[in-house]
Amino acid sequence: MQRRASIPARINIIGEHTDYLGGLALPFAAKQRLILTAVSSEAIQGDETVVALWQAAGGWPAHLTVESSIPIGAGMSSSAALCLAVVLCAQGELESMQACKEAQRIEHEVLGTPCGLLDQIAMMHAIEGHATLINFTTMAASPFLIPEDWCFKLVDSEVRRTLASTPFGASKEKSVLTEHAEGENQRVLTALQADANGLGRLLNDSHASLKSIGVSHPEVDRLVDELQTTPGVLGARMMGGGFGGMILVLVEHEGVLEEIEVVQASKGGFLEEFFE
Repeated sequence: MQRRASIPARINIIGEHTDYLGGLALPFAAKQRLILTAVSSEAIQGDETVVALWQAAGGWPAHLTVESSIPIGAGMSSSAALCLAVVLCAQGELESMQACKEAQRIEHEVLGTPCGLLDQIAMMHAIEGHATLINFTTMAASPFLIPEDWCFKLVDSEVRRTLASTPFGASKEKSVLTEHAEGENQRVLTALQADANGLGRLLNDSHASLKSIGVSHPEVDRLVDELQTTPGVLGARMMGGGFGGMILVLVEHEGVLEEIEVVQASKGGFLEEFFE
């Protein structure tokens, strides 16, 4: 038997550091993907970390290989993609939310990352051309057609961080985090009705709020400030858990920051199975 799981990277438009607080988020899947191939073998073979995740997921004897175009430590959820791929290959077809929770479990257990469920849900529920509106109180996920005038690009800060050492939810007192989440939730709701100019302002406000809870980085802040004042840029903010990685930029048209390609919403994760 051979199974192959293909999982996309995650881009979050708005709604950062809200998943573990029961809030809202509006992510979509990117074209970058991680592919895990598992082929029946006499023993479990592969990269040490992949093998540990595989065993935690109850995997069968297999030769495990990973190919990935998702940058590590860049705020595009390479670790969540790996964990989802492992769960799908190890356990076969699962209901989407069950797969997400199982991937979260092994990420907590093996990688030591106290992550929420934003990344996994975004990856499993993605539809091409759409974002996914996620409510982390009800665990509802619904498609949202991305407006034609929302033109996104990613700028790499080239600052990398290790998620296991990132103080998720611990960088500020609870009242500050709650205030951020409440504001971010409202920005998500406002974004659903916003034109590009309105969304740009929301992205800028989101970055300022993320700075207030201590999850940004001085070099990222410098680049965000520079981008926010660049002609044709409508808004920019840090993306992901924080402390480095990609900056999401909303531009007036694809000619702005012309050296960087536009990011498009891709399809979600899937599993293929073969028998020889």
